[in-house]
Amino acid sequence: MTTHHLDTRLLHIGAAEFDSETGTAPVSIPAIRTSTVRFKNLEVLDRALTKRAAGERVVTYGIAGLDTHRALEEVFMQLEGGSYCVLAPSGLSAISIAFLALLSTGDHMLVSDCVYGPVRTVDQTLLSRLGISVTYFSSQDQIAELVQPNTKMIYVESPGSLLFEMLDMPALSEIAQQHGLILATDNTWGSGYIYKPLTLGADVSIVAGTKYIAGHSDVMLGAIIVKDEKIAARIHATQYALGNSLSADDAWLSLRGVKTMAVRMAQHARNTREVSAFLDSRPEVVRIFDPAWHKDPGHALWQRDCTGANGMLSIELNCPALAAKPFVDALTLFGIGFSWGGFESLVQWVNPAVLANHAYWKGKDHALIRLHIGLESPSDLIEDLTQAFGKIQHN
Repeated sequence: MTTHHLDTRLLHIGAAEFDSETGTAPVSIPAIRTSTVRFKNLEVLDRALTKRAAGERVVTYGIAGLDTHRALEEVFMQLEGGSYCVLAPSGLSAISIAFLALLSTGDHMLVSDCVYGPVRTVDQTLLSRLGISVTYFSSQDQIAELVQPNTKMIYVESPGSLLFEMLDMPALSEIAQQHGLILATDNTWGSGYIYKPLTLGADVSIVAGTKYIAGHSDVMLGAIIVKDEKIAARIHATQYALGNSLSADDAWLSLRGVKTMAVRMAQHARNTREVSAFLDSRPEVVRIFDPAWHKDPGHALWQRDCTGANGMLSIELNCPALAAKPFVDALTLFGIGFSWGGFESLVQWVNPAVLANHAYWKGKDHALIRLHIGLESPSDLIEDLTQAFGKIQHN
């Protein structure tokens, strides 16, 4: 059987079946909306319930979705190289489901200090109340020495949030295996297309499909992808118990978006390289944080473990954080917002208090600006950045 390229498979996942009478079919499967699943007879219902009790992914109620959701699950499994997928209403929801599924009262978890900021909120508002303790570590720490008798998981994000620090996933996997720990990672940056942590030794990959999967800033979506059957069963059971559900419309929009993921991400990367070259020439820019940038300390790991790049980067400016606010406000093509991965360019002024949690940050009082380089013409983005640099308030 021919094994097609991933780009080809992504285009054909979710193709609608031909009608047996007319021999016709729409190009894409429709959004199948339902709250109630009907069964032909009690024997069919009993068979479905038996399969569900055995851990199979069988639909008995609309909360798990139908064909549209199954197609999107297949997308994530193809991207990540996984065998099981659970969909969630957001990336943060997916993170919370994974924690609640795989950790119990009295457990301890090691978390990299570069993770998505709201993970700390989950820790402070939920995990701590449930008696689950967390130790944050940096890539410079001797991680094995931080493992406690009750440690159950290592949770990371690579590249990291805000500063895009590349972590050595195979090395982390080796530590996890030596101590019998689950290695879970946020893979939203790579989204399975340019970075595959399950292949590099991670047990759980979590993706905010809100970003590059959907690609149009109109969907909230999360996914948890794994290979191990026992881990999958725990995640499935927890997702069902929590009642999390993704709308059929969001699933359909994500299936639509992923059809152009390959060309979008490649163009984001091309635009980013052009903008980065400009930024590197500017006296206001001290450093570019992006592992795909050749001067980044994580570039060698990126070359080893990744197959491409995207539109994300951050820049350290040689001015105080507050002095950079007029720069952000002056940008006209960059929307001010926390998300990324859509078609548009975005900018975030990073609060210095947030950077205090990142050992990788050495900029002290300098400003950090996160940029998502969208699909606009790079020359227009460069022109916009040029005029905005003139608004920095120098003492």
